[in-house]
Amino acid sequence: MYSSTEVEVIPALPEQESVLANLLELYAHDFSEFVDVRLGPDGRFGYERLRLYWEEPGRHPFIIKADGQLAGFAFVRKGSELSDDAEVWDMTEFFVARGFRRRGVGMRAAQEIWRRFPGRWEVRVVDRNRKAKQFWQRAVEEFLGDAVEPAPSAGDGRGWHVFSFESKRTT
Repeated sequence: MYSSTEVEVIPALPEQESVLANLLELYAHDFSEFVDVRLGPDGRFGYERLRLYWEEPGRHPFIIKADGQLAGFAFVRKGSELSDDAEVWDMTEFFVARGFRRRGVGMRAAQEIWRRFPGRWEVRVVDRNRKAKQFWQRAVEEFLGDAVEPAPSAGDGRGWHVFSFESKRTT
């Protein structure tokens, strides 16, 4: 099913903030196809909440590597972006560079993160991003071993699909 690519999900250290900032530029560029994300006067999209991933409890930044090479990142946050539920884990941002897509890298990285953080999860996908919706549906279904349908949501004025599920603690 997957290639023999070795996938690592590594907690990002504060000194890796610039690496994540660079990856966020690629992510924002891809995402600008679906939402109104604009370049700043410095020619960068920027990500104002990046520093919070080392300053606020409940936020977890990760670097994704494939065969030892930088391949992407994931940001996890405790607390729902859509409701007041403080106990839900949220896959806040997730990105795999194009050269590593369709090789199982993202699928394995997402599932590793879900295993690390047992409990209830929400994964939001903007309506217009059909490929991401397909990816997340496959990832969640494979993780759960069961079919799942996302619920529509209109959070922050955009149409979203929300995958809600539970990651069980493994012993």
